[in-house]
Amino acid sequence: MAHEEFDAVVVGSGFGGAVSCHRLAQAGWRVCLLERGRRWPPGSFARTPAAFGKNFWDPSERQFGLFDIWSFKRLDAVVGSGLGGGSLIYANVLIRKDEKWFVREPAVKNHGHHGHREYWPVQRADLERHYDEVERVLRPVKYPLEHPHFDHIVKTRALLRSGRAVGLEAELLPLAVSFGNDPQRPIPGEQLHDGGNLHGLPRSTCRLCGECFLGCNFGSKNTLDLNYLSMAERLGAELRDLSEVTALRRADSGGGFELEYVRHQPDEERPRGYRPEPRKLRCKKLVMAAGTVGSSYLLLKHRDALGLTSPMLGEKVGGNGDALMFATGCRDEQGRALDVRADLGPTITAAIRRADALDGDGASGRGAYVEEASVPPFLAWLGEFALPWKVVPNLARFAWLAWRSRRKDADLSYEVSQLLGDARLSSGLLPLLCMGRDVADGRFSLSGKWLDCDWSAGASQEFFDGVRGIAAAVADKLGGQLVENPAGLLGRSTTVHPLGGCTMGDDAGSGAVDPWGRAFGAEDLVVADGSVMPGATGPNPSLTIAALANRFAEHLVEGGRPK
Repeated sequence: MAHEEFDAVVVGSGFGGAVSCHRLAQAGWRVCLLERGRRWPPGSFARTPAAFGKNFWDPSERQFGLFDIWSFKRLDAVVGSGLGGGSLIYANVLIRKDEKWFVREPAVKNHGHHGHREYWPVQRADLERHYDEVERVLRPVKYPLEHPHFDHIVKTRALLRSGRAVGLEAELLPLAVSFGNDPQRPIPGEQLHDGGNLHGLPRSTCRLCGECFLGCNFGSKNTLDLNYLSMAERLGAELRDLSEVTALRRADSGGGFELEYVRHQPDEERPRGYRPEPRKLRCKKLVMAAGTVGSSYLLLKHRDALGLTSPMLGEKVGGNGDALMFATGCRDEQGRALDVRADLGPTITAAIRRADALDGDGASGRGAYVEEASVPPFLAWLGEFALPWKVVPNLARFAWLAWRSRRKDADLSYEVSQLLGDARLSSGLLPLLCMGRDVADGRFSLSGKWLDCDWSAGASQEFFDGVRGIAAAVADKLGGQLVENPAGLLGRSTTVHPLGGCTMGDDAGSGAVDPWGRAFGAEDLVVADGSVMPGATGPNPSLTIAALANRFAEHLVEGGRPK
């Protein structure tokens, strides 16, 4: 096979890959981006049962969908697969990592791979202007709660009210969502004037459908394919979707790297077991941005072929303290049943913040954020109809009312209206997404040809107990009860923010990459995704990942275009 030659190849198109690709193309580099997933233009995201059944990523089973679910011994991770990476399914929240949460704990002798030391070689001051640059592109704005077109979102007001009632900070969050062409005049469903995107399709402002985390069919989310990747393509970068990297190694001559990848062809008529022919690329600089799980797996698998020297590769894995809980049976301030209407609005609009001992204001423990979430209408219907203890009594009551009514007249309108009962399960339910500064003491390793993860909630138990206490207090202030994810009670955690595995450090003994993302043992290889985090970000990590990628790419560009 002949090699195609590029100055740089970027593997992955999430917050690290998209920013890196754009910065390198902007500098005049010849760049190729490889993304294993497909393109997801507005209008293509699954909503029907048939489409959802195929909306998962497993090429071996001829599935090329949006969601990729990894399940390890005690940790599950949900990540995205598509051009735009995690931005396609994230909840749009862009928060800067708290300045005092850039921890620099002293070294601990013989701490081993389960050591709890957290050390950030990069500080908030190093990232400020990179945060600024990313925000100029992603354009985060706070939810316009006081505007007449947007002031009816009950779940937002419920979270703010309950958070303040328990004595904690509660505020609206900056969201990468377009609410109006003029931020001062937001209008739902208005056509956006954004100058075009790589899909060549129109976009509209947010319609408050509550479906952000399923993929926005209206293009209202400022996902990476609609900005960074569109700009990179206009600058000449080659964006190759459905292109999954299978091999990495140093080039035999001339320096740089060689990659092999396969081009997936989602054709349901292809026989099971079909294997596409591998293709080859060669580049001087390689940017790994396949996500925490993807990059860790590829680098562990090809550690020797790439010449990686750090024993820390695979270490310090965590889930950013993610936990999902529910406030059920919510009531208003007068004690009446509260229809939370969690189907309305962006997935997340506001957060309650618990202070950290590092803040220096007398708080103790590790900091956390609790954010409200949405329940798309079809999930609410599913909840009301799928639970036997809800359905059976309602059907029995309907049968009794119908029998009684037919003895008098043939009009069953009222009886049919009672089939759902009071629908309190869905109307009074508020999902609570919790995250924060957990202990990143997990470890990725290879088990044969598969990735494994050794992680336990034990070191973070105090943190999770504290988060549970906040959620319980919120539910109580809303007149409801707290329902936890049953998996959490069994010592399992499900994260949508996996971090670590290729963490930053000052040397090969403390990290897999240096403060500029360069891999120890292979400085022309830069890692730019959530895997470089040496600990939890605390809040949603997307903005910090993008800012770090901008910093790393800037440093690459300053070294000059490869010859």
